[in-house]
Amino acid sequence: MSALLILSLLAVMSFRGLGAVLDARDQVRQETEKWRSVAAFFARFQRDVQLSAPRPLRAASGRLEFSRFASAEGIDMPRRVAYRLNENHEIEIALWPGLDATPHAPPARYVVLPAVAQFELQYLDSELVWVDAWPRTERDPPLPRAVRLRIVLASGEELVRVFALTS
Repeated sequence: MSALLILSLLAVMSFRGLGAVLDARDQVRQETEKWRSVAAFFARFQRDVQLSAPRPLRAASGRLEFSRFASAEGIDMPRRVAYRLNENHEIEIALWPGLDATPHAPPARYVVLPAVAQFELQYLDSELVWVDAWPRTERDPPLPRAVRLRIVLASGEELVRVFALTS
């Protein structure tokens, strides 16, 4: 009788232990997918910003729109690009078919990072001061020296990256 009780207790403990391991595995998988998405977003944003063309840039704290050159690998083409936080708390990219945004050719929009609480952009001017909008005056160059991107994920993590621009 006592052997049966001990065996039952071992079975229950094993079952609970296995459940905890499976729950931990699912949590690790979700975290891995979240950080993979964040890394892919930062890589895409960096590539687009570093290929930015010295053409008029429209930028505010929550939106960045610019033209970019094609990559050297020939993977993509020159086009107008915009990033913003949409009403569903997702960072989306808008891609126009060419370098200039026209009302006759609306952009294609794609979500590039879901579950974002905040999306903020700042721009480094020629005096090495971070500003919230670009250009500030007509005398400013077409591109700032750098773009600082700050995002806060819905899960609470805050990420800040600075991207240098070549002009």
